[in-house]
Amino acid sequence: MRARLLVFPIKGRNWCFIRSIDRATSQSQSSQTPSTFKHLWQQISSSSHKATAANVELCIDFAANKMNKAWSGLEKAPEGSFKNKIHSLGLKLLSRVKPSEIFLKSIPKQLSSVEVVFPVRGTIIHKNYFYGSVTLLPVTSAFAVLPLPNVPFFWILFRTYSHWRALKGSEKLLELVSDSSKRLNSPESGQEKEAAENDSEKINHTSIDPPLIMQASEELERLIGDENEVSKCKLKDICNVFDLNTMDVLKYQHLK
Repeated sequence: MRARLLVFPIKGRNWCFIRSIDRATSQSQSSQTPSTFKHLWQQISSSSHKATAANVELCIDFAANKMNKAWSGLEKAPEGSFKNKIHSLGLKLLSRVKPSEIFLKSIPKQLSSVEVVFPVRGTIIHKNYFYGSVTLLPVTSAFAVLPLPNVPFFWILFRTYSHWRALKGSEKLLELVSDSSKRLNSPESGQEKEAAENDSEKINHTSIDPPLIMQASEELERLIGDENEVSKCKLKDICNVFDLNTMDVLKYQHLK
């Protein structure tokens, strides 16, 4: 089972870490969870006595499924009704839950690989700042006529060098990530290809995902833009494109 995780800056130094909604897996897990107490008891009684942990987890899934259905009913309640007011109170309580807790609890035990999607933001930002710093160098050099140390010139010179190094570092990381993904997804040598084919025959052509895939997304970078804070409108667009829970994403804007 693979999960897609999105990582991107949302406000200042606040970064959002969130998992995309996997509707197919959620529906599959929901269908496997017993829907009534009778079915729950039948599954528990039919399992071996050694499977205590599995039975406890089955009860937890059963209770969580019931709570999710009840919450969906409150969400669809008419405006101004008692159920609607309970839903509003529930939203206020949920807003206090830390986004890191929501993120970590969304990781299921069946997870076998992770696809991390991130913007190519570092390369673009430091490239713009590098060119801006180079432009300011001639201006700050004019302060050399003053009988004082030319602090502005040396500061801009330092920032120019720093952004240049950051630009090269981000380009190198992007190159390594891209090469790593290619190596994981396709064997390079003939021997590796033959070994991969033999392995695939042994497991009856069942594909095994690599444990970690890093994916730089230009689409995510375009949606984020160059501003220090991602607007609420842009966040909603990101949530629609990458199938994220909007309420969970917005919590990262209010972190301190």
